[in-house]
Order: sequence, then C-alpha cells, then structure tokens
Amino acid sequence: MFQLLSIRQFFRDMRHQKLRTFMTMFGILWGTAAVIILLGFGTGLYKYQIKRFKGLGENICIFWPGLTSKPWKGLPRGRRIRFTEEDVARIKASVTSLKRISPEFARSSVPMKTGRNNLVARVAGVWPEFSEMRNLIPQAGGRFINAMDMAEKRRVVFLGNRLAERLFGQGDHVGRTFFIDNIPFTVIGIMSPKEQNSSYSGRDYNHAWIPSSTFKTMWSHRYPQMMIAQAQKPSMMGRVKKDIEGVLGTKYSFDPEDTEALMIWDTTEGFKFFATFFLAFRAFLVGIGCMTLVTGGIGVSNIMNVVLEERTKEIGIKMAMGAKKRLIMIQFMFETILLTAIGGALGFLLAFGIMKAVPPSLTENIGEPTVTLAGGLMAIGIIGVIAIVAGFFPARRAANLEPVKALKLF
Repeated sequence: MFQLLSIRQFFRDMRHQKLRTFMTMFGILWGTAAVIILLGFGTGLYKYQIKRFKGLGENICIFWPGLTSKPWKGLPRGRRIRFTEEDVARIKASVTSLKRISPEFARSSVPMKTGRNNLVARVAGVWPEFSEMRNLIPQAGGRFINAMDMAEKRRVVFLGNRLAERLFGQGDHVGRTFFIDNIPFTVIGIMSPKEQNSSYSGRDYNHAWIPSSTFKTMWSHRYPQMMIAQAQKPSMMGRVKKDIEGVLGTKYSFDPEDTEALMIWDTTEGFKFFATFFLAFRAFLVGIGCMTLVTGGIGVSNIMNVVLEERTKEIGIKMAMGAKKRLIMIQFMFETILLTAIGGALGFLLAFGIMKAVPPSLTENIGEPTVTLAGGLMAIGIIGVIAIVAGFFPARRAANLEPVKALKLF
C-alpha cells in the first residue's frame, strides 16, 4: 500500500513539474545512453581487433635463422645458423609443450599462369599443421595440404582468396589446373576470407601454399626460411621458446644468451600488450560515460531537494500524526530510485536504438557495437549507486525535519 501511494505521489509531482522532471530525467537518460554506447563501441572495437590480431595465428611464435653474435666453445661469432626440416621434426618429437609446428620454405615473385592471366606471387612450402596454426580455413568444397600430398610430393596448391580471384576470377576453382613456374598444379582449396592486421611476408590472401616435399623437389631448397611453432596455451610460450632454442643451440653450438643466433617473434607478447591497452581504453570510455551519469545524479539530488522544500508541510503533518523517520526516508529514497530507474531504462532503449542504427559500412571497419551481460550489469550497478547516493541526502534531510518547525514554515 505504501509503495502504491508513493508511486501515485511521484507521478502527481511529475505532472505538476513536467519540465523540471524531464530535464532531470534527461540527465540520467543521456548518461545511461552514453555509458552503454561507449561500452558497446569499445567492446565491438576490441572484439574486431582481436579477430584481426588472431588472423595471423593464435599462440604462435616465428623463428628465423640468424648469425651468432658471440663466440661459443671455441667457435667464432658471425656464424650463420641454418636449421633444416629434420631439425623441425626433432623439435616436434622432443618439445612437449608444443601443440603444432611447421617449417616454411618460401619464394617470392614466383610466375603463375592460367589460360588468360600471368602474374607473380609468393609460394610457400609447408606441413599440413600449418593451416590450423595460421588460421587458413578452406572454403566449402576445398581442403588444405594433407599427409598423402606430402608423402607423394603431389603438385597441389592451396590459394589465398584474392590470389584465386586474380588468377581465375569469381567462382569455385577447386580442381582447376594452372602453372607455377611452368609446372602444372591442381587447386585443392581456397582460403576463406579473414581479417588480418599483422604478417611477416604480406597478407595471406595473396599467397599460395604447396607441400614442403614438393617445394624442395621443385627448387632444390634444403633450408626453410623460418619455422612456426604453436604453444598449447599462451602461458607455455616461454617454455616453448626456451626448449626450441635449447634443441637448436645444442646442435649448432651457439650461446643460449645469444639473441641474434635466432630471430624470434612471439605474437603472444603483442597480444598481451594489445589486450592491456584496450582494457585501459574501455575503462577510459566507461569513465567518460560515468561522469555524464554523475552529472545526471546531481540533477536528481537537486530536484529531490526542491521536492523536499515543496513538501515540507506535508512531511510535518505526517510526522505529527506519528509517521516514523524511517518511513519518510524510504519514501524519498523510493521516489529517487524510481526517477533514476525510468531515466536509466529510457537510456538503455536509446542506446540500443542508436547501436542498431549504425550502418554496416561503418561496422566493417570498427566492429559491431556489442553490450555483454557483464557490461549491462555494470551499467545497472552504476545507475543504482548513483540513485542511492543522489537520494540519500535529501531523504535524510526529510527524515530529520522537526514536525513543529516544518509546520511553522507555512
């Protein structure tokens, strides 16, 4: 019964003070919308960039052979390190923290020819594991290199999606034959388009991959340009690097502290920095929205103080008739929370409406605005805290009014 009377009183005050109530509620509405919109765009951008970051591969580390920069066990510095495919196989068998590994032989500007097109592109010779490490997902109807291709040195090729378009145009080209360096190859798969914001030799969509066994036969390469290793989980990457350096250091006799004998790109380190940066960025965006909400909360507190002045006589009468301080305080707190809740709900609706109206041409470049359950609960929690703080002081003033003094004012 008490809550029903409070609600009636609240809406009666709203009708009498439409402009004042609207302006106060608008502060909460806009503050809530700002928090949700900034949080939504921040989360969408984060997910989009994470997707692009993982386009290169997840939990991977790339190793390039280098030159020793320190003398070691009587050997001079300046020695060239060249690991072999057999070394990669040894690492695969001995390093338990590895999930996958593959050598990568590579040639740039290899001539390719179809019936109508002549062009050049990068060709890499790899193992079957390379596909999953580097997120090379075949389009429907295609596949990546497999063990039989390797064993039989088949002339098969997996194409980046844009390279396939440059060679053949639009359409399904699995099974078609064309020439790589004047040798016929059959297309076994075409890469599904993917987002990718980093690479070590250009974007994957313009590359071609063949079995490493075929690559070595064609061009008589013995030494891969690099190898790609994938840890079982990010926390194990340090161990993977140390173990691989140990295997190669033992065979080729270089100082374990020699940072130039092997050049290493640990992509998990960049990912950690990226994740930390975006966490701070999203916190900054939420902070801006919260400041707007705080301004709205000050407006709510002010209007409740005005309501208190207007209803001083009413409060005095209630207290003279025996109303407890707790009841008066609860009434004011209830009205404050109700005012804030309505403004917050309208703010949620406005924010979701704005985010749904964002055109696809924009979301393609910044990601689709997304509000997670945790983000929504956080916004509700912020609104709740502001409502309680904004209503507490006017409610306490109302509860502490002396009935006689309140009635004397009128």
